[in-house]
Amino acid sequence: MGKKKPTFEEALRELESIAGQIEEGKIGLEESIVKYEQGMTLVKQCRAILSKAEQKIQKLQERSDGSLQTAPFTPERE
Repeated sequence: MGKKKPTFEEALRELESIAGQIEEGKIGLEESIVKYEQGMTLVKQCRAILSKAEQKIQKLQERSDGSLQTAPFTPERE
């Protein structure tokens, strides 16, 4: 059986841990490269989770007759 994918929060905590280890310089170059690769995998997983969440989010819009309908959520650009 394969290891289950981490939740968004678990992946984020692991990314923070990896970044801290690399920034502290307490691990060697080769281990830093391995940790970097692990971090990139976690980043991809986080992006996939966020993408799925965005697809699920919908906003309610009021029709001219007063009834409500759902529409895809699109964030306002600043």
